[in-house]
Amino acid sequence: MFDFFSDRFIDWLIQLGLSNDLAIDITNYSGFVLLVILSGLTYFMLRSIGTKTVHSLAKKSKTHWDDIIMSKKVFIRLAYLIPVLILNFFTKYILYKYTISVNILNGLFQVLIIIIAVSVVTAVLNSFSEIYQSYKIAKSRPIKGYLQVAKIILYTLATVAIISIFYGKDGYKWLAGFGAFSAVLMLVFKDPILGFVGGIQLASNNMVRIDDWISMPKFGADGSVIDITLTTVKIQNWDKTIVTIPTYNLVTDSFQNWRGMEESGGRRIKRSLNIDMNSVKFCDEIMLDKFRSFLFIKEYLNAKETELTSYNEKYNIDNSVLVNGRRQTNLGVFRAYLKSYLKHKPEINNEMTFLIRQLQPTENGIPMEVYVFSKIQDWGLYEDIQADIFDHILAVIPQFELKVFQQPSGSDFQKLNKL
Repeated sequence: MFDFFSDRFIDWLIQLGLSNDLAIDITNYSGFVLLVILSGLTYFMLRSIGTKTVHSLAKKSKTHWDDIIMSKKVFIRLAYLIPVLILNFFTKYILYKYTISVNILNGLFQVLIIIIAVSVVTAVLNSFSEIYQSYKIAKSRPIKGYLQVAKIILYTLATVAIISIFYGKDGYKWLAGFGAFSAVLMLVFKDPILGFVGGIQLASNNMVRIDDWISMPKFGADGSVIDITLTTVKIQNWDKTIVTIPTYNLVTDSFQNWRGMEESGGRRIKRSLNIDMNSVKFCDEIMLDKFRSFLFIKEYLNAKETELTSYNEKYNIDNSVLVNGRRQTNLGVFRAYLKSYLKHKPEINNEMTFLIRQLQPTENGIPMEVYVFSKIQDWGLYEDIQADIFDHILAVIPQFELKVFQQPSGSDFQKLNKL
């Protein structure tokens, strides 16, 4: 059909007085211009009718993934591809007499096809990433690093293809010499390569997830992971500052991940206070009667006293001497009180490690350590619970005739001067 109309057009031009060669040139280039116009019309039809139809169908759909694909303009980018394919296919038939022009134009069209195809694939990968992020598995198995690797491979192949278009088959030969520069490239691109390796290790070993709380004092990081890429990990500290750490450093250096705590159902309370050793003593009957009025240890005292009395009677212990036999101390009763008090506290998880223990005595007294787990992990509420516990402990210690040890202050020295 094109030949039929072109022959008629050439004859008409010759009748107007143009030479045969000039008429053929005008006809062929006019046909190419007409092809460009038709390709442009094809694009506008696809853009106005096709994409609008797809968009309307996506809005009516109940699924969310098609909306994400629309937002990434996948179909709009595809609309650019069809006209260029038309130009690339028909140009060689319209301008068949002009070999150089056809080669140049086809080369440009093929480059455009590659660029548009890369943009379409990139948009598809971005859509897949956003769709994947909407599922819970994305936090435990992030794929952002893998998608970045796929994009790097895609861009590399596209670059090789574009070079081969301009240089012909010999364009691929430059890859053969790539090995000669590998040592230099390893030095120049050391950080990206290490980041790539680190990102793969982090993802495959499930070392870090989005929203994990990690601590890495070396880099001033103590907060929640907000982004994991091929080369960097972003952490938002609790003061809202953002720290960016090279991915490979999370593999080579040590860091603390609090995910285990968050998944365990408890958060550790580990704190001690020092008891003045001079205030530790045996309990007499007056003290024991007083302690029996404390609700949390009433049953404990009665059971313990029965046990000690039975032991002392069995071995005929002379109770007139305090050091003979077994007796309760105010420190031991206080430790039992702490156990009972914390076990009755609803915020404490009794199913996890539960210790009230004495540590090695020092020149600052006897450390009494509370090692338990709170059911509540929220930082603010956790600190409130911890503070309430030690507020109570500090207030109740004098009731057991014990004293908290602390270094002398300025007011203590002023009292000595007055004496």
